[in-house]
Amino acid sequence: MLEAIEILKQLKTKGVRFTPQRQAILEFLLETKSHPTADEIYQHVKAKFPGVSLGTIYNTLNMLKEHGHLLELSYGDMSSRFDGNPRNHYHIVCSKCGMVVDYHSPLIDMDQEVMDNSGFLIMGHRMEFYGVCPDCLKDEKLN
Repeated sequence: MLEAIEILKQLKTKGVRFTPQRQAILEFLLETKSHPTADEIYQHVKAKFPGVSLGTIYNTLNMLKEHGHLLELSYGDMSSRFDGNPRNHYHIVCSKCGMVVDYHSPLIDMDQEVMDNSGFLIMGHRMEFYGVCPDCLKDEKLN
C-alpha cells in the first residue's frame, strides 16, 4: 500500500493542493482498519484541526476516490464507509452493528466469464459477505 508521502507526491504532480487538514484525512484513512464514515473521519480530524469543516472532509474524500486512492463502500441506507486500501478486496459487514472488516482471500476471477456470458466489458467487481460479528454474537448470548 502506498504511504501518505508517496500519495501526496503523486497528487501534487497532478496539481492537487494539499493542506494539513487534507493530509490528516489521508493519514487517518491509511492508518485505520475500521472503514470509517465521513462523520467519524470528521470527528478524528476535528480533534487536531478544530476549524475543519465537514465539507472539507467530503471534498477530500471525493478527490481521493477520483484519483484511485480510496474505496467508497455504500450499503443502502447506511452511511458510506471509506477504505484507505484501494486495491480490490472483499469485506464482511455485520448486519447488527454495521462494522465492516477486510477479508483477505484470493479474488474470485469471474470477470472473463461474466464478459463472455453478458457482452459487458467488466471493469472489476465487488462482493461483500454479511453476517453477525463476534462482538454482537457474544452480546446476544449474554442477553
